[in-house]
Amino acid sequence: MRHLQKIDAQFKEMQRLHGFPPVITSDSRVLILGSFPSEASLAAAQYYAHPRNQFWRLLGAALNVPLAQLDYAARLERMLAHRIGLWDIVAACERQGSLDTAIRNATLNGLDQLRQCAPGLGKICFNGATAGRLAPMMRAAGYQTLILPSSSPAHAARSFEQKLERWREIPI
Repeated sequence: MRHLQKIDAQFKEMQRLHGFPPVITSDSRVLILGSFPSEASLAAAQYYAHPRNQFWRLLGAALNVPLAQLDYAARLERMLAHRIGLWDIVAACERQGSLDTAIRNATLNGLDQLRQCAPGLGKICFNGATAGRLAPMMRAAGYQTLILPSSSPAHAARSFEQKLERWREIPI
């Protein structure tokens, strides 16, 4: 019986998770791609909802807009007003915890549809090295690419200020 409980617990932990739809408009010129939402983000149904994730602070500082102080809908509205979209490379996966290294059996989002959604899209920024693995493919497709230091709290090797230097390169 104990063995069955252990298997049941493992099964529950490895259920297939599904990410979010893109936040993008036909006017978007820049797209920021992450890897996959954290447990906190999935629970809140919001991109970058973990309180220690620096995404909204970094993007806000890069745009000179206090995004972190706004509610989620206002953050998205202001981001889109700057012609910046947001999405993840992974559409669905199995994962225990929130680390990218724990992602298993990933299904990628259909990035080939980007030109149809946002014909003026010219630059794709990758939030961290995991998402950045797609940079060569996106460069080959004609996009300008930028790999950003991860905003995740798991990547604390760089200070906020060091990360911000690179994040300031986002706006076109």
